[in-house]
Order: sequence, then C-alpha cells, then structure tokens
Amino acid sequence: MAEENITEIKFAKVMACHRNQFELETSTKVLTLSITKQMPDITVGDWLVLNGDDSFRHRLQRTSLFSRKAPGSKVRTQLIAANVDTVFIVSSLNKDFNLSRIERYLALANEARVTPVFVLTKADLCDDTQVFIKQILSISPLAMIETVNALARESVQSLHAYCTAGQTVAVMGSSGVGKSTLINSLIGTEAQLTSDIRQDDSKGRHTTTGRTLHQLSSGGLLLDTPGMRELQLADCEQGVADTFEEIISLARQCRFGDCHHQAEPGCAVQMALTRGELESRRLISYQKLLREQALNTASLAQKRAQDRNLSKFHRSVQDGARRLKGK
Repeated sequence: MAEENITEIKFAKVMACHRNQFELETSTKVLTLSITKQMPDITVGDWLVLNGDDSFRHRLQRTSLFSRKAPGSKVRTQLIAANVDTVFIVSSLNKDFNLSRIERYLALANEARVTPVFVLTKADLCDDTQVFIKQILSISPLAMIETVNALARESVQSLHAYCTAGQTVAVMGSSGVGKSTLINSLIGTEAQLTSDIRQDDSKGRHTTTGRTLHQLSSGGLLLDTPGMRELQLADCEQGVADTFEEIISLARQCRFGDCHHQAEPGCAVQMALTRGELESRRLISYQKLLREQALNTASLAQKRAQDRNLSKFHRSVQDGARRLKGK
C-alpha cells in the first residue's frame, strides 16, 4: 500500500458472505458491499481496500486460504475462509467419531498452513476420553487436543488461549459435532442456532447455513462454518503428504520410485504393514485422499482452461463486432 494515498482509502474485513453481498466491518462502521462479476474471488476473512465512497478497490494478499471442491457434481472451487491462524477441528466423543474424516480436515489445515487444534466435544457423555485421544495421537503425534463439554462455558475456557487479540480461529467439523454450541459458549451469547443429534447413529443435522466471523471480547475473531457432509479435497497434494508423512517417508525406501504399494517387490510400505508398524486403514485413507485430490485437481484445471478459452472467444467476437461497427 506504499504507493496509495492513505487518506483516500479504507480497509474492511469480510465478516460474512451472502448470495449477492458481503457484510464488511471497517474501523468505524459496518456496511454491505454488492457482489459484481468484476471482483476477484472473495471469502469470509478477506481484507479489502475500499475507496472513499465505500466502493471496492482491491483485495489484499492472503496469509492463508481454505478451499474445497464444490459439493455435488459442480466442477468449481468453493472458498471456505481466508486469513485464518488456527482451526478447531471439532469431533464428538460418540459413535460418530471418525478418524478418516478427521484426516480430511487435517489435510485441509496442512495445505493452508494453519495450526490445527483437535477439539473433542461431549466429553461429559464419554466414559473414557483417552481412547479417542490415543487415536488422534496415532495420526498426529504432536497434536494439540482439547476435550470439552460445549454446553458448559467453564469447560471451554482452555480454548480462549487460542482466540487472543489479532488471531482468527475457524471452527470446522461435520454436522452435529457441537460447533454451534461451542461457538455460543465461547462468545457468551446465543449467536448460533443449535439442534439435537439423531439418537440412533449420533449423526447431526445442519444448523449453521452460512460462514460468519464473530468478534470475541478478547479481541480475536471466531469463524463458524456449516457442517460439511461432503468435504472433497482439491489442490491439496502437499496437505495430504504432510498428513501422512510416515507413509511418504516409507515410500522413499521402496525399491521402485513409482511403487503403488500393492504387491511390488521391495515395497517398504507393505513391509511396514506386515510388521505391524503401519495400519492398513491408514494406508487406505492415504491412497483414497491422494486419488481424490488428484482427480478433482485435474477436473478443476480442465474447467479453468475451458473458461479461459471461452473468454478469449467472447473477446474475439466483441473485437470483431467493434471493427465491423467502425467500418
């Protein structure tokens, strides 16, 4: 911003995204900004530069970005949040606890270079929290883990240490793990609606439908995200590699550089499985996420190329029309 006239501009934080507009906060006021096709991709957490009349000028460079492939058959990238410092990966201590799902969120956090903290909710309903803690430590030995009862504000006090002034914390997890309840306890008000889980399988229902930043009394920002029933990874190769670094390390010892870790001779990964040094679930999860992100990344790259070609075609048609009009 060194070349900008600082008296003619203002900075704004994107606090919420809606279909046609953004909710912004500046140092002096709250305002809305209509979304136009001329704008770059913008998501919750972005810093924007506005003109004196509150019109959009440009978006500042991000320190981090969470994204995924859009749910369903849509071939596009969906931005989740920007400029996040810490992510609470929330999972409940019940039958819905799923280590493979947690690995997905961890890969997302590793790709964004954001510090993950595993928050295990419903500790008051769990007889042995250590069983779950040991499972997380098996996939991330240096993990920071907090067990809480999201309904009790005193139980979530330890989480405030991550939400200090200047810090942005995103709360992510599948539906029904207690994210909205956790948000309410951290904020101290009923900022988010909550709903009960299904008793037959401990699975939850969608409550939060948008992404919103909440200001905390500590000066930090807390970002709630909708429960993600479908978290499809894309452009996440490094995040997957970091999440399964022990498999990557073993793969370097394989006899063949293109080893698929199936039945190839001299496969260090298969030998580790035989010796009980590596879980088969872990290898299956790694291979699944690697294939998924590669397929989605290729599909998105093809779609971007098609969009670029279509844009060039439209411009050539417009240029031709202008030339004819000039004649």
